[in-house]
Amino acid sequence: MGSEVIIIPIIFGVIFAIAYLYFSTRNKERLALIEKGADASIFVRGKRDGASPVWKIVLLNLALLLMGIGAAIFVASMLVYSVGVEEEVAYPGTIFLLAGVGLMVGFNMTKKLDKED
Repeated sequence: MGSEVIIIPIIFGVIFAIAYLYFSTRNKERLALIEKGADASIFVRGKRDGASPVWKIVLLNLALLLMGIGAAIFVASMLVYSVGVEEEVAYPGTIFLLAGVGLMVGFNMTKKLDKED
């Protein structure tokens, strides 16, 4: 009964702690670089020349991930009904395997996309 009351503040506390550590560390790194005389242009996140837009990369990886999951469900059902592999092994195993393959293909395609542009 009381665990619900404790979990919500813990979640918000963790999110706050991660954000605090990220911004404080970034500030310290920037101050150290400025003290050493580094150029301030490294802090500006401008568009890189020839870089693909972020939405293209996200869309490509999401599409390949979903195609991998769909193919995995199809392959797992073939394994279950044709070969006789247990469902508890076939479905999670092939889903994780082919989803990982889809993400790896997406990574390689993203590298090629950056080289082309």
